[in-house]
Amino acid sequence: MMRKKYYLTTPLYYVNASPHIGHSYTTIAADCMARYKRARMGKDNVHFLTGTDEHGQKIQKAADEAGLSPQLFADKVSAQFRQLWRKLDVSYDDFIRTTEERHVKTVQRALEILYAKGEIYESQYQGWYCTPCETFWVESQLRDSLCPDCKRPVEKITENNYFLRMKKHQKWLVEHIEANPLFIRPESRRNETLSFLRSNELGDLCISRPKERLAWGIPLPFSPGHVTYVWFDALLNYISAVGEFDASGNYVSSWWPADVHFMAKDILRQHAVYWPVILHALGIEPPRCVFAHGWWLMQDAKMSKSRGNVVSPVEVSERFGIDAYKYFLLRDVPFGLDGNFSQESIVQRFNGDLANDLGNLVHRTATMLEKYCSGRIPADFSLAPGAGKEIMSKAVSLKEDTAAAMEVFDFSTALERIWAVIGMANKYVEETKPWNLSKEGKKAEIEAFLAVLAGVLRSCAFELVPFMPRTAEEVLAQFSCDEVKKGQPLFPRIEK
Repeated sequence: MMRKKYYLTTPLYYVNASPHIGHSYTTIAADCMARYKRARMGKDNVHFLTGTDEHGQKIQKAADEAGLSPQLFADKVSAQFRQLWRKLDVSYDDFIRTTEERHVKTVQRALEILYAKGEIYESQYQGWYCTPCETFWVESQLRDSLCPDCKRPVEKITENNYFLRMKKHQKWLVEHIEANPLFIRPESRRNETLSFLRSNELGDLCISRPKERLAWGIPLPFSPGHVTYVWFDALLNYISAVGEFDASGNYVSSWWPADVHFMAKDILRQHAVYWPVILHALGIEPPRCVFAHGWWLMQDAKMSKSRGNVVSPVEVSERFGIDAYKYFLLRDVPFGLDGNFSQESIVQRFNGDLANDLGNLVHRTATMLEKYCSGRIPADFSLAPGAGKEIMSKAVSLKEDTAAAMEVFDFSTALERIWAVIGMANKYVEETKPWNLSKEGKKAEIEAFLAVLAGVLRSCAFELVPFMPRTAEEVLAQFSCDEVKKGQPLFPRIEK
């Protein structure tokens, strides 16, 4: 039976620094999918969650450097994320913060349940700790005595902590991934995870930090001297936002399981290994899909503050426009792969796809409707000359064509299919030469020709709603009535 609800999430963004292009990429993709699903399933059947992750050592350190309490620092940066999502027209349904009472309550209840079931135990930890990643490593995992993830120095630590049993669930996890080929996507990430699980025995996960070393976190209910490890804490937001545990320890939610968790590939292991094991230990069904997309690079290097190559989504969207920014991110690189970001690439997409193709088709169609039909939009395309009927057929089938791509999170292909129809329509204008039809007095053919163009623009605009909502609204406003309402050119070319 087809599921009647759709629940999707971004990761919770860590508030140790301001939002950048990577945050906006994940969120814009999730927003696009949420808008697409609402158009097909109804607004009340879709739930889109985002938020901020606000505990941990890095937050404590950043707050100290800013001269603020951790809570005030988290309040400040969390507000920056919400301001950015408003600016980018992100249509989330819920914004959760890990400092909220509903989340703290769920985390502590989950800890109590796992502790009572024997899934959590106390032991002494001795090993290497990376503060920037807030991760423990064993000697064999280090690379040249550095953290294997961030390549920064680690420190040796000996302390008593609490651990979640991971090894006992490893066989189940491998079997679950093998039995559900769409659980981890794209396929390369699935293969990567399976390879890791088949060649390594999972170590039990340290899920606490001593308060004497880190006070900024959710206290363990069974050990007030410890706070919860940030990655155990944060992952539980996906269930704390949409349900709760009953008196018997059963999780109750009308939204769970999540249909998809969107994230960048650097946090795949937390979502594809830690998270399903936590849920399995709690007796909760895992999410249906974990999708780890690639990174945006600058000249083939990952963006980072230390390299000074972080791109501000505010600056880019203000220069090129919000919809153009969204279009570039979702069109230029297949979702799942890495992409190189440059201003030149955006200008090329802007001038080519948006100005020359879409903007040109909208403006010339509106102009011809005013010239040849006194602003009236014809409905009958039965006498359309040349390839008119074929193009109209493509426009009618566009909904199914884009759906086939969207259902597998292939945003760039969905946009390619829309632009293929736009391209056919522009070519149709050049081949039909309506100015010649006018000289020959073929009024019926001109009207049928323009009925095709108006129909193409309406179909394309409807399919563009998830990707470029403001643009789609403007196109529909010009062509959705019996009379054209010509506007200004949508995307004036950018002179280099």
